[in-house]
Amino acid sequence: MNHQQLQARQQELRAQYQSVSAQKLNLDLTRGKPSTEQLNLSDELDGILAGNYLCHDNSDSRNYGGIMGIPEARQLAADYLQTTPVRTMVGGNSSLQFMYQLVTSSLYHGARGADSSWQKEAAATGGTVKFLCPAPGYDRHFAICEALGIAMIPVAMNSEGPDMDQVEALLKADPLIKGIWCVPKYANPDGVVYSKAVVGRMAQLGKIAGANFRIMWDNAYAEHHLVDNPPELANIIALSEAAGTLDNVLVIGSTSKITQAGAGISFIATSEANLAAFAEQLGIATIGPDKVNQLRHVKFLKDMPTLRALMQRHRAILEPKFKVLLEQLNKGLKGKTINGKSLGDWTTPQGGYFVLFNTQPGLADKVVKLTAGAGVKLTPAGSTYPYRKDPANTNIRLAPSFPSLREIDAAMEVFVLCVELATIERELGV
Repeated sequence: MNHQQLQARQQELRAQYQSVSAQKLNLDLTRGKPSTEQLNLSDELDGILAGNYLCHDNSDSRNYGGIMGIPEARQLAADYLQTTPVRTMVGGNSSLQFMYQLVTSSLYHGARGADSSWQKEAAATGGTVKFLCPAPGYDRHFAICEALGIAMIPVAMNSEGPDMDQVEALLKADPLIKGIWCVPKYANPDGVVYSKAVVGRMAQLGKIAGANFRIMWDNAYAEHHLVDNPPELANIIALSEAAGTLDNVLVIGSTSKITQAGAGISFIATSEANLAAFAEQLGIATIGPDKVNQLRHVKFLKDMPTLRALMQRHRAILEPKFKVLLEQLNKGLKGKTINGKSLGDWTTPQGGYFVLFNTQPGLADKVVKLTAGAGVKLTPAGSTYPYRKDPANTNIRLAPSFPSLREIDAAMEVFVLCVELATIERELGV
């Protein structure tokens, strides 16, 4: 389009924007929460124990103790995480809380006693504890580091996962890099599944990193597929065991988007020595998890085939929502350019909870501001990067799970409008 055509289109879009804004919409695509319809799939949890609170080992799930989790829950978690029960701990509803506790414990108390404290090592050398943060990534991971004063180093993501050349070079240069955040399957927010080669190199990192380095392997979407033949993720536990680096790996999961988001169970898998050390620290804060809820989940989920059948019911609810979102993007933006430059690009995930949209550089914050003005809430621009600083100001995370199909359709019409409007106005210098 020439300058005159751009001006005409800008005026047309501005009129549409004013009309939409006058409708006072209240739509939300900010967070990947399960919808009420999804939560209803697990209503059978209520009353499933029918007064029988005994576990397989005849312990009473209502009583104190059992910090590692009940035996049958550890078995289910082990099957989910592709390991063995002795390497598995089961806790309460929040895997994020597990991650916070694991990092805090290593930072202040040490993975193997006080002498292994990350903070103590940093103080002795006058340095700072650091984490590698593949970006775009999960904002709540970054929030843990920021809250604890752990410096974050962004690492580039590509179609196979983190840039491993960059990861390895950084680790070799700095022994105070003590961890890396990973969402290895359907990564939040770009939907990437780490390749076998990347997972294999991850399993070797403990050999080149500083002491007590930890891979925070947040496998939140392991069974959250949107396609018939989902990609497989290599088993980092098996690979790290073969490499002799199992102590460096902490695999985390939960049922938060499988059963009831606020009342599920979480689990971690790592070496037995790691679990023993962590349980000792955790035992100061709690006498045990909610074992009644663990037992409820075992009775309801039973085994992996039953769990996977439930996830197909989730898919039946989620897939149409992703379809509507992607259809609106394709209809409104595909093939459109301004002076030869695309208005944006986006992911088509095979699973997980998000679509990542990239505006032209420098426009994400303006698009988010425009959509908010028209009654559509989006995750703040920059949230997918450490310290909320997207260097290109281009990433916008879209989360279609919670709204209805009608709401997603309406929200995406506004979003598409705002992307084109923001791009044209910048081109015109408005």
